Amino acid sequence: MVEFKTIHVKPIHSRFGAEIAGVDLASPSKAQVMEIQKAWAAHSVLLFRDQSLGPGDLVQFSKHFGKLDPPPVNEDGKTFVQDFPDIYVVSNVLGDDGKPIGSLGAGEATWHTDMSYLKEPPDASMLYSIEIPSQGGDTWFCSMEGALQDMPEALLRQVRQLHIKHDGTYNSGGYLRQGLKESNDPVHSVGTPHPVVCAHPVTGRPYLYLGRRRNAYVLGQPLQDSEALLDALWTYPVEQHNVYCHQWRLGDLVLWDNRTTMHRRDSFDACARRIMHRTQIKGSHQPRAFYSEETVAAA
Repeated sequence: MVEFKTIHVKPIHSRFGAEIAGVDLASPSKAQVMEIQKAWAAHSVLLFRDQSLGPGDLVQFSKHFGKLDPPPVNEDGKTFVQDFPDIYVVSNVLGDDGKPIGSLGAGEATWHTDMSYLKEPPDASMLYSIEIPSQGGDTWFCSMEGALQDMPEALLRQVRQLHIKHDGTYNSGGYLRQGLKESNDPVHSVGTPHPVVCAHPVTGRPYLYLGRRRNAYVLGQPLQDSEALLDALWTYPVEQHNVYCHQWRLGDLVLWDNRTTMHRRDSFDACARRIMHRTQIKGSHQPRAFYSEETVAAA
């Protein structure tokens, strides 16, 4: 059991996630940062309520978890908050020029892991609420460690040494990424393979790594077999007992492990305003298989 002396840690789900109280993220002490890092490793998703963070505060706090990734380019070609190139704007709001100030609009964002199509996907993401609608726009998380624990042994044996190609054609809102061509061909679309079952580089714990469903492909399988395997694997992360729904308040900051969780967003009224600032922690490791050939042979 991890003990905490400078922060208060309250679980928000029976499997993962915790609310952290007793810390101002604009000026955390070194001891608090160290304990937050421990809590993150233990719970995968951390919620901080009632924060008041300027863009510089958000960037500075984020840097305690690693190097920051530059944001992806928005659909309108914009990338970040002015003077803060590490902050990605998630918003449906239009600027004075009539163009979106951010990305992903007001529609649903499907279950996904951020940018898993990269060779070294991001370690973590943080999302901070600045304006929120009165209804909708909730963010859902699921535990990929829990999903793996729920899988039947027969399915695990079938997939534990396989790799999934993670498609990079579309983002979680269904928008085509800049510079790529439309594709609905999982076998030949642009993407990067990763092991189906990975080992966390810090905790060593195994987790299921799916990325996103659209255009995903299990390497070496006929397409029909790949689709059947993926449909079976996707059953377990999104079971009700494995999911946490976060209903946003102003001043909320949520930090999540981009490897051991997936997330999605509910749609909301397009006439309402929603402005969120997101930072992303650069990938420190390429996803590593939990099951080696030696491990499987010895089992």
